[in-house]
Amino acid sequence: MLKDKIKSRVGLERIVSGLKRRGRRIVFTNGCFDLLHFGHARYLEQAKRFGDILIVGVNSDSSVRKIKGKKRPIVKERDRASLIAALESVDFVTIFSEPTPLRLIQRLKPDVLIKGADWNKKGIVGEEFVKGRGGRVATVKLERGRSTTGLIGKIAKTF
Repeated sequence: MLKDKIKSRVGLERIVSGLKRRGRRIVFTNGCFDLLHFGHARYLEQAKRFGDILIVGVNSDSSVRKIKGKKRPIVKERDRASLIAALESVDFVTIFSEPTPLRLIQRLKPDVLIKGADWNKKGIVGEEFVKGRGGRVATVKLERGRSTTGLIGKIAKTF
């Protein structure tokens, strides 16, 4: 079942095209999701409320290293994608290796682009593209005190 939710970029493009023809509203978000925690689950649950189908782009291991540093990710990309796919709110997952999800957003053409409220709305990658196609860009409130960096720090301090 999880395997059915994890798609290649090309496979997902075909699926999205068919869903759009049937009038389904496509929501896209992305992230590293290195150590899955409650904040991630809540964020994705809120993102799903903006449409019918939630697609999550998961940064590849090489992409995470570029963003977070050479000690990350802790969890490998296939495992991270599988954990995200296991969430009820998530319909499809794809892994991308670019530093940003812009190319993926341009290929999938989502109706709604979601990021956490910690992002400056002017700095959301893909915003111009999505809005230019008549779509919507929104942010959702993050769970206070819940972050992968904080969780790593707590684990390191405790053990």
